[in-house]
Amino acid sequence: MLFKPAGVPASRSSEIVLGIDELEALRLADLEGLYQEDAAKQMNVSRQTFGRIVSSARKSVAQALVQGRSLRIEGGAVEMAEQRAFESSGRGVGRGRGAGKGKGRGGRSGGRRNR
Repeated sequence: MLFKPAGVPASRSSEIVLGIDELEALRLADLEGLYQEDAAKQMNVSRQTFGRIVSSARKSVAQALVQGRSLRIEGGAVEMAEQRAFESSGRGVGRGRGAGKGKGRGGRSGGRRNR
């Protein structure tokens, strides 16, 4: 699914990709208002991993809005509202969030803990 600025052809607008995991993190944290720990349990990830995912998602959405860029959602089937659904084209859900970006691979082992 592609969201783009009105009046700007898609060919002239650079894209920012939002993964399905990032969309779900935004939904749980910002739309549903869940605490990170509760949202992390629903996504079956650690709280630290959830925090990284939602932070990345918020940055991507902010860049798209502020810089007038298109926002493409990729990574699997997305259900929008009760009667709208689509299958996004993309790389699939398991695309290695954070790998190769100096942020580690996330997960439940290693890394700093919040106390």
